[in-house]
This record gives sequence, structure tokens and C-alpha cells, in this order.
Amino acid sequence: MAIDTSIHNGRCGALATALAAHLADHACETLIAHGEVTLVVPVGHLLPVCRILHDHADFRFEQLIDVCGVDYAAYGQAEWETVEASSTGFGRGVDRDLDLAVDDPQRFAVVYHLLSLAHNRRLRLRVYAGGSAPVVDSVLPVWASANWFEREAFDLFGILFRGHPDLRRILTDYGFIGHPFRKDFPISGHVEMRYDPVQGRVVYEPVQIEPRVLVPKVIREDGRYAAHQPAPGVGNA
Repeated sequence: MAIDTSIHNGRCGALATALAAHLADHACETLIAHGEVTLVVPVGHLLPVCRILHDHADFRFEQLIDVCGVDYAAYGQAEWETVEASSTGFGRGVDRDLDLAVDDPQRFAVVYHLLSLAHNRRLRLRVYAGGSAPVVDSVLPVWASANWFEREAFDLFGILFRGHPDLRRILTDYGFIGHPFRKDFPISGHVEMRYDPVQGRVVYEPVQIEPRVLVPKVIREDGRYAAHQPAPGVGNA
């Protein structure tokens, strides 16, 4: 197991050492940053690793706090270009022509936050789920609380959880198209919904919102606006 750490002491160091000792056969990577431990688990080893973390006396991570999806498309690419934005009113300072890594096998990840009540410590797991068709195993056999968390990650990111007994949308409507938290999902969506009094029911229609992006004016304390300031005493009674 690889351990990448700049703070390898104290509680984090003890946990990292235990992870390296008990998970040596699972090709995991342990990261320590900001006083937190993150375990990167290969997707094919997720369930065995989770069972060890839950059952082994050195870990005892009995509680699953949260499960969430992550979309790393355009990770590290800045779309805010406020330096050249308008100095008055609003400027179109966002570049939407980003190079999205849509097929990167590490585009989507699932992140799990674990708590050990027995040892009073926390651990973050990260599993890369793939790019074009992200799939990971459901951890429901280990932590029953993963049920709705995994449904949320499926609904918002389109990540499939193999073995989940009821993987369906939980936040969006039944007829919703797409997954809202994907970075290539249109901001205005695909369809809009309204109540039709003539038909007496809710109808879906193509969205009529014209996409636009407005960036608020950015004021910096570097003197570039000094020429617009009134002279001392001017306008003062």
C-alpha cells in the first residue's frame, strides 16, 4: 500500500499504519492531508475493504456518515476570467468551452465518510467509478444507511451501484432526463414542467429558457478604479 503523507504522526499516522498493515493485499493508497486520512480503494476491492474496515478490531468503522458522488471533469480548469471582465455592470467572464474529460476512467468517484465510535476517529474512502458508464458495488451489505445515499448519487451523478435493491431517483421527478450534477449537464435542463388547466394535468415541454451566464463585477483594491473616485472634498457639504 502506498502512503503519501506530509503529516505522518499522531492519530492520523496510527490509522495509516493500521491501514497499511491490514490492507496490503488490496492495492489501496493512503493520503494524509489537513489532519485527515483518505483511503483510495480500487473499484474491484471496495466490498472486501469495507468489510475489513467495519469488522476488524483495529478499525471498527461501524457508522457510515455520508456517501456522495464527485465529477472530476474539468477538474483544475478555471472558467472564471474576471481579470478581463467588464469594469462596470456585468461582464460575460465565464468560458463554457472547457475541455471536459468525459471518458476519463477517473472522471467519476464515490466518496464515503466513516466514523468509528469505538476508536473515536474518522476515515474517508474514495473509489473511482469510471467515465462513460460509472459503476461501483453497493455497500449496503456492510452499512444499511447507504441506501438513500447511493440513490442520491445515482440520481444526481448517474453512478450505478451494483447490487442495490431499489436504485431509483430520490430527488428529481420520475420523468426527469439526465443527471443534474454532471458537469456536462445543461444549466437550464432539458425539459420544463407546468400544469395545463385544459388537460387537467402536469405536462412536460422542451425548455424555453435561453442559456446565459452573467458574472458580477469584481472590484479589486489595486488602484485600477482610482480614476473614477471623486477628488477629496468634492461633493462634500
